[in-house]
Amino acid sequence: MTTEIRVHADDHGEGRYTILVDGQPAGELDYRTIDGRRAFTHTGIRDRYEGQGLAGQLARRVLDDARAEGLQIIPLCPYVAGYLEKHPGDQDLVDQEAWARLKG
Repeated sequence: MTTEIRVHADDHGEGRYTILVDGQPAGELDYRTIDGRRAFTHTGIRDRYEGQGLAGQLARRVLDDARAEGLQIIPLCPYVAGYLEKHPGDQDLVDQEAWARLKG
């Protein structure tokens, strides 16, 4: 099994990371970039690919990219929020003020 992650972004700050397995789309992680922050909004893995760690690979990649680009993040997606709980070394990426406002 070979995996590849592709990044698709448009001019309006919306984008998607797509993970491919043997060339076939297996899942995605959607985001919006607003004012120097990247808000992760959705992570989904196709049923036949669940349980293979693909969502974790996507989460790792988006966090690494945000760090490399100097962006703070807002983990609106429950999967990304849970991933951050398990990987406290990435908590510094979170815009805590914006996240607290959104959580209510």
